[in-house]
Amino acid sequence: MRNRARLALLVALAALPALSVRAEEIVRHQTGDFPISGSVVVPPGSTLVFVSGQLADVVKPDAAPGSVERFGDTATQVASVLGKIRGELAKSGLDLGDVVKMNVFMVGDPAQGGTMDFIGLMKSYTAAFGAATQGRLPARTTVQVAALPVPGALVEIEVVAARAR
Repeated sequence: MRNRARLALLVALAALPALSVRAEEIVRHQTGDFPISGSVVVPPGSTLVFVSGQLADVVKPDAAPGSVERFGDTATQVASVLGKIRGELAKSGLDLGDVVKMNVFMVGDPAQGGTMDFIGLMKSYTAAFGAATQGRLPARTTVQVAALPVPGALVEIEVVAARAR
């Protein structure tokens, strides 16, 4: 019986370091002054939330269906999309500061000669990922695509958010 008690004590003591270890934190490696992270490390056991691609809401219902005017310019659409993403994240108790990866899909803007309006994207992106996120910036990819599912939409954004436990 004595050996069993010692064995039980050894097992309990061996488990103590595991119980006292603080959860690892998400690490973001920012590169330069551009407001994105070059990479983000999400530790095992973190809660992950995948938000499907979001399109902007209609801002001018009387504008012609399929027109850019119906959804607004790029900055307006990005602000709308990020607001929708914020709402999706809130359902899981997360916010934009918890976004670790963002994919941005943009079509060419007719007002920009058919090229994506990167300046419009950055205007609303930096407003959303400024002081409120306290430097917790996502890794991000931005690409121009031929089309989006809804005519008149200039941007679609999907994100992955994480919270260390």
